[in-house]
Amino acid sequence: MADRSVRSHVPLRLDGLTVAYGGRPAVQGLSIEVRPGEIYGLLGSNGAGKSSTIKVVAGLVRPAAGRVSVFGFDPVTEGVEAKARIGYVPETSLLYESLTPREFLEFVASVRRLSPAPTAERAQALIAAFRLEEEYDQPIATLSNGTRQKVLLVAALLHQPPLLVLDEPLNHLDPRAVRLMKDLLTRYVADGVRGVLFSTHTMEVAEQLCTRVGILDHGLLRGEGTLALLRERVARGDATLEEIFLGLTEEAGEVRAAVASLERV
Repeated sequence: MADRSVRSHVPLRLDGLTVAYGGRPAVQGLSIEVRPGEIYGLLGSNGAGKSSTIKVVAGLVRPAAGRVSVFGFDPVTEGVEAKARIGYVPETSLLYESLTPREFLEFVASVRRLSPAPTAERAQALIAAFRLEEEYDQPIATLSNGTRQKVLLVAALLHQPPLLVLDEPLNHLDPRAVRLMKDLLTRYVADGVRGVLFSTHTMEVAEQLCTRVGILDHGLLRGEGTLALLRERVARGDATLEEIFLGLTEEAGEVRAAVASLERV
């Protein structure tokens, strides 16, 4: 199992993160922190910069500027150390389709150099929890999108990483699996040490699950804090997270205008 020594007790810190593709900025000067024992929700519409941010944290994209720290390790210059402490679920399924879930998890365990016996026991427990016993030895190519997503979640949880980085992790899941993940994540950070970065555009899930949220819009952080703090910012004590989001991104008026235009058709 990976060495769990840390340089910092903070699971994740981004300082002035900027990401650009072909000179076009996708994330602009983003500074956020995932604190110990926290589920941090990164919210935003499609194209807001959520996935770009997460890919930088996972070490898949090099930032144009700014710094990233995973328990004190830089994913760019210290990729092995940073990635050893991360469990990552991408937005788009990345699996070897010719393998079975069992073979894929054995591959993940070998890459991470995990001890075989306890890892096999943990894999079996996770497979049972997600009800994947019947699919465990079937080729991944034959599995549904929801089942593939469950395999990705099991792989991310397999080495009990101190930081989970999840990009739309509830996509394609059935209601039972969604509830299972919510409960697992809540328990995961209960030790007050581990952290979760959780990207979603499902406001209800973020409202139920996240300790704090950051609202991204065109790569800019428009608001951050607990639901109570964000309600104070919009001066509405009963505002839902959806209403806060639409207000801070100035999309509420656009939605009303779009609905009104359709009523005239």
